[in-house]
Formats: sequence, structure tokens, C-alpha cells
Amino acid sequence: MAAALETAAKEINQQIGLTTDGSQFLTFQLGEELYGVDILRVQEIKGYTAVTKIPNTPPHIKGVLNLRGTIVPIVELRTKFGMDTIEYTMFTVIVVVVVREKIMGLVVDAVSDVLNIDKKDIQPAPQFGAKVDVSFLNGIGKSGDKLIALLDMDRLLSDDDLQDTTATVAA
Repeated sequence: MAAALETAAKEINQQIGLTTDGSQFLTFQLGEELYGVDILRVQEIKGYTAVTKIPNTPPHIKGVLNLRGTIVPIVELRTKFGMDTIEYTMFTVIVVVVVREKIMGLVVDAVSDVLNIDKKDIQPAPQFGAKVDVSFLNGIGKSGDKLIALLDMDRLLSDDDLQDTTATVAA
């Protein structure tokens, strides 16, 4: 009984941000899956607005957005991860993040929470062999009964992707 109460209290503290022995992650949904990004990488969350398409860019680069005078490349994570595209809803947002010292926007289905996840609750990303690249994952976090794929922002986009986004901004 005491262990159950401790677990429940810990989960509540995680949800309201009281634990200090872990890291904070902004969690968001793509389909039924939860993903997390280090909160220190997040600059802002913006409701989805139309972006300016740029010709000859890879399919996952939606275009660019003028964010208070800064031209920001926008990446659709569903397309990047090989998921089906969907119609955007009122919950679709752009998460503005820093990737290798560059500002980028990530289109996600919906933002969930900001969670503290204890370091002991983060497991290494599973290895599926050479044909499945999971290098963009920092690990899998556990919060209550949910598993969250924790993204490594510096590895999420390849060097070619970053060059494409730089070329997109220059255009």
C-alpha cells in the first residue's frame, strides 16, 4: 500500500514538475505515440499557421515561417518518421526548437505535457539492427504507464537535412 501511494505521489509530482532528480521534457503526440524533447531546446509552441513552401525541398520540409523577423524552416515530423500525413486540426502545433544552434519548427499533432522524468526511468533506445536507425533517440522514458520516445534534437535531422533547411532559408 505504501509503495502504491509513493508511486502515485511521484507521478503527480512528475506531472506538476516537482521532482528534481530527472530532466524536463516537452511531450507531444504523433498519432498514438508520445515523443519528448528536452525542454531546454524548446523556444516556443505556436499554433499551426500556413507556411511558405519552397520548391525542390525534401517532402518532410514543409517550408518556412516568418517568426518575428526570423525565417524558420518547418519540418513535419510525421513525414520525417514515415508516418501517414493527416489533415491538421486545431491541436496541430509547431514546436520551435534549437537544433545544432539553428532555430527550426517541428509540426506535431498535439502537445501533451511537460514532464519530469527521473534518470532511472530512462532506458537506452532499443537496437533493431543495422536496417533500423534509432540514433535520433536519447532513450525511452517511462512516466506512469506511458512510454515516451525521447528525441535527440542534434541527431534527429541529418547533416543533409540541415543543409537543405539552410538552403531553404537562403531561398
